[in-house]
Amino acid sequence: MFVMDLLIRRCSRSIPREVRAVAGTEGMDPGRMAQRIAKGRIVIPHNPERKHPPCAIGEGCRVKVNVNIGTSGPHCDPALELRKAKAALLNGADAIMDLSTGGDLAAIRKKILSLPATIGTVPVYEAVRRAGSAADVDADLLFRVIREHCRQGVDFLTLHCGVNRQALAALKADPRLMGVVSRGGAFHCAMMVQRDEENPLYSEFDYLLDTLAEFDVTVSLGDGMRPGCLQDASKLAKSVEYVTLGTLAQQALSRGVQRMIEGPGHMPLDQVGYNVRMIKEITDGAPLYLLGPIVTDIAPGYDHVVTAIGGATACMHGADFLCMVSPSEHLALPLEDDIIEGTRFAKIAAHIGDTVRRPEGYRDEREIAMAQARKDLDWEEQFRLALFGDVAEKIHARDGALDTCSMCGDLCAIKVVKEIFEGKETKRKRIRK
Repeated sequence: MFVMDLLIRRCSRSIPREVRAVAGTEGMDPGRMAQRIAKGRIVIPHNPERKHPPCAIGEGCRVKVNVNIGTSGPHCDPALELRKAKAALLNGADAIMDLSTGGDLAAIRKKILSLPATIGTVPVYEAVRRAGSAADVDADLLFRVIREHCRQGVDFLTLHCGVNRQALAALKADPRLMGVVSRGGAFHCAMMVQRDEENPLYSEFDYLLDTLAEFDVTVSLGDGMRPGCLQDASKLAKSVEYVTLGTLAQQALSRGVQRMIEGPGHMPLDQVGYNVRMIKEITDGAPLYLLGPIVTDIAPGYDHVVTAIGGATACMHGADFLCMVSPSEHLALPLEDDIIEGTRFAKIAAHIGDTVRRPEGYRDEREIAMAQARKDLDWEEQFRLALFGDVAEKIHARDGALDTCSMCGDLCAIKVVKEIFEGKETKRKRIRK
């Protein structure tokens, strides 16, 4: 088997050309980025099988946003999924995950892989579709599907390697209200229980690393035991999985395979920071990829808002990669407008995270420029600087062309204070003369 010169190993010897390019976009010293890649603190998921702009995720990088798209059994429209992926990228997504479970999965994936972006998948979904049920998935089929995804050009794979018999025992010993809500986690639990075998992704992890190393594909160690409601946030299974993922993360790093960690699901806001810091400590600072956290369970239709709150908090404590949650989460397959709205909320959360984790923090040039534009009542500049200026401009235009917003009108505090100070300045000049 041919194993290419892996990025981690190249970074331990020198500063690869592609690292220099990515470091420039992140405003980071290339040598520092190379060191962090070698230590497993930053990943650049980039399958050499295809060309696209690389995306750095991890310590010192801007918080990145992933958007999930994909067909389902009840609703299979590949053209719609491609439009959704393109809409996500237009609205600031850094990566796309194809979670398709309906239709010709290889053909759908090929279309998604034609996009100029970092692409991820969850191979167990396809394995279950081919087998007919989770119980009929064996190690040979699962590894065959993983290899096909790698060969096709997928950059990172979510693999639920930590859903093992120990995690399953913890789930039974400390039962949860909602059991297992991760689709991949549920599939692996079914495989273990019904086949009376260990999860092959755990028992044959060394072989899995061989496959990933062959293609230099990044593994995203999935959070199959993440809690699915606030009531399950403190239950044992997720913590057992954390510890397992820490061990697997170290094994992957020692073999030169890039890896991320996923977590931590639904949980109260005051537990977010603790869980993020715990995962970071257990995995020695590996990049952390989050769906959520979802910090309340009673806001269906607004879970994109809930997740933005949880995500911004998680980033403040060290999370690196946010997965978009759409308004249709827990309700239906998202439509294109749902994807756009969810992506925008995730980008806002990521930016808020950057204001506390980046060296320049809230003193970012764009933040300062926006404050100045508001002081000057320069609306065009405000729209240019806004994350989503099209929305801001549309709202401002509702009441016609005004030099202030229509809420305050002629009583605008900024305008009043500006006139007062400008008046004082004029008076002083007269006195000097």
